[in-house]
Amino acid sequence: MTPRLTESFWPARGDAPPRRRTMAEMLDAAVARRPDAAALVDGAAPERRLTYRELDERARRIAAVLLERLAPGDHLALWAPNSIDWVCVQFGAGLAGVVLVTVNPAYQRDELRHVLVQSRARMLVHAEEHRGRDLAAVAAGAAEGAATVEHVEALAALLARADRTAPLAVLPAVAHDAVAQIQYTSGTTGVPKGAMLTHGGIAVAYTQVARGAGVTPDEPPTWINAMPLFHCGGAGVATIGTVSHAGTQVVMPAWDAGTFLALAEAERGTITLAVPTMLVGLLEHPSRAGRDLRSLSTILTGGATVPRDLVLRVERELDARVLITFGQTESHGTMCMTRPGDAVDDIAATVGYPLDHVDVRIADPDTGATLPIGALGEIQVRGGQVMCGYHADEEATAAAIDPDGWLRFGDLGTMDERGYLRVVGRLKDMIIRGGENIYPREIEDALIAHPDVSEVAVVGVADPTWGEEVAAVVRPAPDRDAPLDVDVLHAFCRERLAGYKCPRLWYVVPTFPATPSGKVQKHRLADMIAAGDLEPVASYQRPPRAADTAQVG
Repeated sequence: MTPRLTESFWPARGDAPPRRRTMAEMLDAAVARRPDAAALVDGAAPERRLTYRELDERARRIAAVLLERLAPGDHLALWAPNSIDWVCVQFGAGLAGVVLVTVNPAYQRDELRHVLVQSRARMLVHAEEHRGRDLAAVAAGAAEGAATVEHVEALAALLARADRTAPLAVLPAVAHDAVAQIQYTSGTTGVPKGAMLTHGGIAVAYTQVARGAGVTPDEPPTWINAMPLFHCGGAGVATIGTVSHAGTQVVMPAWDAGTFLALAEAERGTITLAVPTMLVGLLEHPSRAGRDLRSLSTILTGGATVPRDLVLRVERELDARVLITFGQTESHGTMCMTRPGDAVDDIAATVGYPLDHVDVRIADPDTGATLPIGALGEIQVRGGQVMCGYHADEEATAAAIDPDGWLRFGDLGTMDERGYLRVVGRLKDMIIRGGENIYPREIEDALIAHPDVSEVAVVGVADPTWGEEVAAVVRPAPDRDAPLDVDVLHAFCRERLAGYKCPRLWYVVPTFPATPSGKVQKHRLADMIAAGDLEPVASYQRPPRAADTAQVG
């Protein structure tokens, strides 16, 4: 029986020390256990699949071609949508000791260039196209402004070279604490920062999530994965969670509720990770009633508040248990979760209790002092799942991780005497739309460059489908002869930012509520919108559709 806590501090627990393994060690273990079992299934063409033996050989071939141009420790940026090829490159880079820089395929040229410059990538591998966009042309333009990039190659060309290359027989030595991936996130400044995730941290974090979800070595999972691979949920929780138990991962190219249901039935899927928006799409899809989903036993979710009614409906209509995961990229995407057998109220109102081998506390944001049970403060975590820092940004790293090793989450929450956490709000100025973090400063910086905009504030507005929607409140430039054309601003924003970041709701005001020092009071704007005191002049919201993509707009 777990002892009751007397303060908001959960000390690291666990019967055995965490197994910190490299990507190569994890793949070796899976090959040894189930060499001829399916490791990867192409969700777009399910007849295309790789066994663990084949994945290992392909990853070794990719490692060999990467090491023709790169050295262990160099940075490789991968800019492509979901595919089993993406996962093969992920493991190939891991086996070569090359650091994988994951890039959202929805990024525009300037966003891609920022990642290339900040990560000091030596090589960019890209898909040819994504949703009708010529990624090859964009990649060439972005690389021109990135001094460290020496090689730009299409993913298909890289794989063709690998097919002609002998697999790497001897792998380079890679330390457990070596950086495996750099994933980009943002803080209160809105400037994207590269969180450095280690081989050992990845192994510990995602193995524990799978184990916490009830996955056992005796019953390898079949994971239907629609989460983006550039994100911890896709490349981490789903991919490593599956490989750590020698299971089968079905990689969907993008989220589509009908395709998910068909794959879950055909492949006898047992587990998935899906943000609340995806769950709504599954429940409302017309083909659901005719699908045999009896194998689907566990659904992990998070990234946004999960209403109690949605939890109950999923468990009732899909006959699957719902578990909540919580974390951030800086903690390798996770640090606590609910468990099988938890009460519905705990699943709906909390994010569970910590995983093994991490310290978690609720601290005073100003003093760092641990707070009493039930007191509201900042969620902080310490241990092997904490990133090793932000790439090439010592100042941001020092602000995020204190001298005692505590990672400041920037989220406000409480802890009860059992260790269960409730997330109440955010210290960060951040919007969560469909499980994706959106940072207002980046959008504001783009819009303020338009000559018709004098001031702009971007806030999150509650939305029943997406959790939150992005709203832009604009004060027009003075002395305009015509009303502000919001369509022009929306197009201006769309040219500069990924679609999911562009405001769906637009408001125009003559003045902003401000503090005595002149700072815009965003919370007052949000309250005015919620109360109906501000009416949108334009809305670009789409009607919910079963095939909507959760991670991008």
